[in-house]
Amino acid sequence: MTSTLASYWSSTEPLVHLFLVDFLLRGALVVWVLIRKSKTPQTALTWIVLIIALPFVGLVVYLLIGETRLGKWRRRRHAHALETIDRPEVRASADPKTHVELETPSKQIASVAEQVSDAPTVGGNRLKLLGDSKEFVDLLVEDINGARNHVHMLYFIYLDDHSGRRVADALLAAVERGVHCRLLVDGVGSKAFLKSKLHHRMKAGGVRIAACLPVNPVRMLFARIDLRNHRKIGVIDGQIGYTGSNNLADAAFAVKPKYAPWVDCTVRIDGPATKELQVLFLEDWYMETDEFLEEELCFRPTVHDDGLPVQVIATGPNFYTEATTQLIQACSQIARRELVLTTPYFVPDQATITNLQVAARRGVAVTLVVPRNNDSWLVGSASRSNYESLLKAGVRVMEFRKGLLHAKTITVDKDIAFVMSANLDRRSYELNFECGGIIYDTDFASELRFLQQHYMDNSDPISLETWLKRPLAARVRDSAAGLMSPLL
Repeated sequence: MTSTLASYWSSTEPLVHLFLVDFLLRGALVVWVLIRKSKTPQTALTWIVLIIALPFVGLVVYLLIGETRLGKWRRRRHAHALETIDRPEVRASADPKTHVELETPSKQIASVAEQVSDAPTVGGNRLKLLGDSKEFVDLLVEDINGARNHVHMLYFIYLDDHSGRRVADALLAAVERGVHCRLLVDGVGSKAFLKSKLHHRMKAGGVRIAACLPVNPVRMLFARIDLRNHRKIGVIDGQIGYTGSNNLADAAFAVKPKYAPWVDCTVRIDGPATKELQVLFLEDWYMETDEFLEEELCFRPTVHDDGLPVQVIATGPNFYTEATTQLIQACSQIARRELVLTTPYFVPDQATITNLQVAARRGVAVTLVVPRNNDSWLVGSASRSNYESLLKAGVRVMEFRKGLLHAKTITVDKDIAFVMSANLDRRSYELNFECGGIIYDTDFASELRFLQQHYMDNSDPISLETWLKRPLAARVRDSAAGLMSPLL
């Protein structure tokens, strides 16, 4: 048998050999995809079509971005970080004064969040909602100027613009006072900053700076290169914390001025929940630098008697990948009167879309607010591919017209508020490191709902009748982009 195959192989043309090798490789890869993506059949089908339709190219693309490969070295280091840093005794919930008893349905959301993201709710937090980028930078600089021990910052994008330089000046002044300042930025999102004069000036002045998940040819061989750290975290003296959608950049966003202003939302935390943000920063710092900051881990934030309950949630490609989508689905199921969601990128899984449809059909006022002009035409088209099914179910879809709405927020019945770094898309669900806060307080949720209303007042509603009359070319374009949504 072996000699017959060898004889056949030697008698055929090289082009036939190439065809057979390609056929066998694609067949093996299809089987691999079916096994690996069995939990997400829509994603599996998209990859199989791509592999079959594009000989060799589909194989290369899948090897580059088809698997969620963080890399064996980083996985081991992260596992060690969880053992040494994320210990029960150092978490904010270890303090009995932070324990809170929530009412239903808040208790149900908190239960889901704790199970899928290992995040307990902690009380005693004073909060400030920041819906203006300048106000965010002003307050952050003020807090840095008041720092006495350390400043820890983790941001996806840091720009060498007015806001970036203001923060840099505050950090450099803090270093001169003896404050330990550490800055983590994403290796791709902050690529320009890492090559800038501002970066060199900050390092020369004593600010410790590290890049998350750097991209290079060697890393491409062992890990997926588009896994990004999309978190936005600020921690000052272990007491003051920031999280939300703001990057360290002007609203004018110099790298993409066509879509400006970028409209963001961040929450400032004064209290125990800051410890949860601190733990996340220290884990990411350790993963990139191999430096374990034991002293900073021991800081205990003050618990305020008049403070609010906050639950910090975190996700990443190596853990809790289903946390965001499960929480959104839980909100859709628990909402009794109203559910409002804002996001710049809306490319969720089918389960999320179905839950939003069901919520609308059972009488919940579901509103989705997205930007009219998206900085990614492909993602924008994929987002629009979902409009028709949502509109038919009774979901109100609105497009923000005064810039790029970058705020990632959710309110449930004006009782529960989410302020996050995560978009409502599969990249945030499965590939990015993300974080955010859930606030269980009617007054705060109402304040966020008021901000969401401002977004809606500056948006145009999409009517089903008008939407169905779109040009054929636009409908085909959006539908084609929607088919690619499992890979975006």
